[in-house]
Amino acid sequence: MANNSFDFGMIGLGTMGRNLLLNIADNGFSAIGFDRDATKGQLLESSATKGTTVKSASSLAEMIQLLKAPRKVMMLVPAGPIVDSVINDLIPLLQPGDIIIDGGNSHYIDTLKRIDFLKDKKIHFMGMGVSGGEKGARFGPSIMPGGDIEAWKAVKQILEAVSAKVNSEPCVAYMGKAAAGHYVKMVHNGIEYAIMQLISEVYDVMKRGLNMSNDEMHAVFAKWNQGAMQSYLIEITADIFLKQDDLTENNRLVDMILDKAGSKGTGKWTSQDAMDLPVSVPTIDIAVALRDLSSYKDERVAAAALFQPVIKPMKNEEKVIQQLHDGLYAATIICYAQGLSMLAKASTELKMDIPLKDVVRIWRGGCIIRSALLEIFTKAYKKDKTLSNILLNKKVVSLVKKSNASLRKVIQLAVASKIPVTGLSSAIGYLDAYTSAQMPVNLIQAQRDLFGAHTYQRIDKEGIFHTEW
Repeated sequence: MANNSFDFGMIGLGTMGRNLLLNIADNGFSAIGFDRDATKGQLLESSATKGTTVKSASSLAEMIQLLKAPRKVMMLVPAGPIVDSVINDLIPLLQPGDIIIDGGNSHYIDTLKRIDFLKDKKIHFMGMGVSGGEKGARFGPSIMPGGDIEAWKAVKQILEAVSAKVNSEPCVAYMGKAAAGHYVKMVHNGIEYAIMQLISEVYDVMKRGLNMSNDEMHAVFAKWNQGAMQSYLIEITADIFLKQDDLTENNRLVDMILDKAGSKGTGKWTSQDAMDLPVSVPTIDIAVALRDLSSYKDERVAAAALFQPVIKPMKNEEKVIQQLHDGLYAATIICYAQGLSMLAKASTELKMDIPLKDVVRIWRGGCIIRSALLEIFTKAYKKDKTLSNILLNKKVVSLVKKSNASLRKVIQLAVASKIPVTGLSSAIGYLDAYTSAQMPVNLIQAQRDLFGAHTYQRIDKEGIFHTEW
């Protein structure tokens, strides 16, 4: 093709970058990519659909030269210093009006710095969350762009074409000002951490409390995925139980995986930034903390030998399974409530103007936390755009009222059986605290005033008070 003929460029041709670029090409746009590893460029070209326009550039300079103005260049590289390194490499090659998109999981604070840095150079910069894994990137992810509105207008057509679709609606929308795109993706990942923790605890109750087989658990989760609990995470959980281990005989892979969970930091960022706002997200906090605790495998084994916990088998399997379903449903709603309340607070406090109705709408398809619940949330935010917490919506209130008794029962049974359900417990704790008109923190404020003269407010008159206790 002639010079300046490609519509979109990608830096970083790993699994996500390659698949997203192939998706772009499949939707009728000419796509060019660059990676320092030439074999990844070769794989890009060999994987392209026949009849599409896909090229691997031999250098960054060649790729930029072949892009149409204003150039649209996306990075899918590891968050951190590598992003800044790529930006510095791009600056001498770009012209005013060109667009750089960071599609990785960068911390929003870093994105804010990069926006300011590039503004003076008249280069547009967008932080953009992408969720859906490698299959989502290839066939339709949920895309969360934010920041530069002019850049959004320039790439909107491409992003709408490649995103997942729900009822013919693209799962992409402008997420708000500044670093809103990366902020929304960060909170998305925090919710993801929390829901995964809840599902793992339900699995533990089934496996150790009810002594269920992998086939039985598969059947239960597959059935759940056909109803109100339908979601991507429930769907893949059902599939996981059937996977045979190819390194041993007669074992399922899930049983051969060491109980140490990794993380890439986005869950931790969610917790940290929630505390800074401040807003309460205890189930996300617990999910992060328990992944950390899982890494202390040797200590846990030693503690188990010292305390010798004996798992008490549960009875009434059919009844408990229904309670697990309803309890997980309630806890999942509460997880979403925590994350969405954080976005509502950040929208105002950080002046991002995050449109929550669009956030939940584009999460309905393509992303890891997509679920049937998001249809309910979408209707709630369409009705009230200023909703500060989804637990204030009457439809959601009715759902939680019907299901939270089962959550309490599951927690009771698990605690009696010595099966840890810290995530489930944090969810019901949040619900009880959030719906309590009177909290005991008046005593805490009295303590603070006594030992540190931190003052307090009164229930019967305005003002700030201090007492010589």
